Amino acid sequence: MKTQLCILISLIGMLSSNWLWAKEVVLNPKDPIQATIDRAKDGDTLVFLPGTYKLNSIVIRKPLTLIGKDYPVLDGDGKGNVLLIAATHVTIQGFKIRNTGKSNMDDSAAIKFFDSKNCIIQDNILSDTFFGLHFSNSSNLTIINNVIHAEAIREFEVGNGIHLWKCKNSFIGGNQVSGHRDGIYLEFVTETQVKDNLVQKNMRYGLHFMFAHDNSYIRNTFRNNGAGVAVMYTKNVLMQENRFEENWGSSAYGLLLKDIRDSKVVNNYFFKNTIGIYMEGSSRIEFENNDFRQNGWALKLMASCDQNTFLANNFIQNTFDMSSNGSVVLNKITQNYWDKYEGYDLDRDQIGDVPYRPINLYSVIVEKIPSAVILWRSFMVTLLDRMEKILPTLTPDQMIDESPKMKAYDLS
Repeated sequence: MKTQLCILISLIGMLSSNWLWAKEVVLNPKDPIQATIDRAKDGDTLVFLPGTYKLNSIVIRKPLTLIGKDYPVLDGDGKGNVLLIAATHVTIQGFKIRNTGKSNMDDSAAIKFFDSKNCIIQDNILSDTFFGLHFSNSSNLTIINNVIHAEAIREFEVGNGIHLWKCKNSFIGGNQVSGHRDGIYLEFVTETQVKDNLVQKNMRYGLHFMFAHDNSYIRNTFRNNGAGVAVMYTKNVLMQENRFEENWGSSAYGLLLKDIRDSKVVNNYFFKNTIGIYMEGSSRIEFENNDFRQNGWALKLMASCDQNTFLANNFIQNTFDMSSNGSVVLNKITQNYWDKYEGYDLDRDQIGDVPYRPINLYSVIVEKIPSAVILWRSFMVTLLDRMEKILPTLTPDQMIDESPKMKAYDLS
């Protein structure tokens, strides 16, 4: 009898809960937004009619859905944050948000989340913001199909487009991010997938992550950023089917790997970067089925890297395929296609009969004396490289592909 009574009381409680009585509230630009949010019940939906809403530092501390009809404008008037959220099950969809404050002291953002869970930020357009979307100590976030653009001239004038700190179990997909310091920044972020984003023309990195373990980055395009992607102090990362394009500059690269381990870089496309991949202090990474085309250096592999495997990659029309700053190489390089390979295949098994050394003497000289790049394509350089092939003395002995492929892999 007591058990039945407890069940009955629980059912009554559920039926009387605010969530089950959630309603839709329609707002226009003249309505008091903060007061309306404060009066709303858990689970209510607030529909914003078209128009411009001048507001800033709007605080949400309960489960709510905010929907913009025909993209109403939330204008922060250059003062601090526009929306501040510390709650679960909050959805923000269909707004144009602009004119945040410009402060590094409080990291002014269009939408800032603290200690939040199960939130969705979808189909919004953010412009002239310091930080676009800023999340800290949050989890189970869905950040999809947003357009985030800034037009600052100098790096210190703008924050990051999508910024996550100490977050987990999230999905970042289908966003377009441009004009920020870093397009996407992740620090102490775990078990998160970044997929199908277009990140271009950001001042520092397209994607920058540190101490961000157990994540995957799939089918993103990183184009014309100060540098493409920087991966630092991280383990167990999957980078698959991404495009690193036209990241040019004196210190630019498609992908920087620093002190990472136990990861995979597969089926990626590196096109017209100053350096396709630059890596140091990194171990046990599998590089497979990647396409390196028309880069300055396809791969700079520092001597501090070991136990990495380079298998079945294409190296085509790069100025330098590989370079290193050491003479001892503790990595495996096998069955790659090198367009500069001049060997033969007598048994016709599609594997070259003569091993290939991807590091030439000139790349060693340029690594030590950068100004020597001015001699590129000169007769002297050609002569030096021919002599080194006959009697190798300066290039690393162990940097060698014993089984070079005769034909490029079809990686499309």
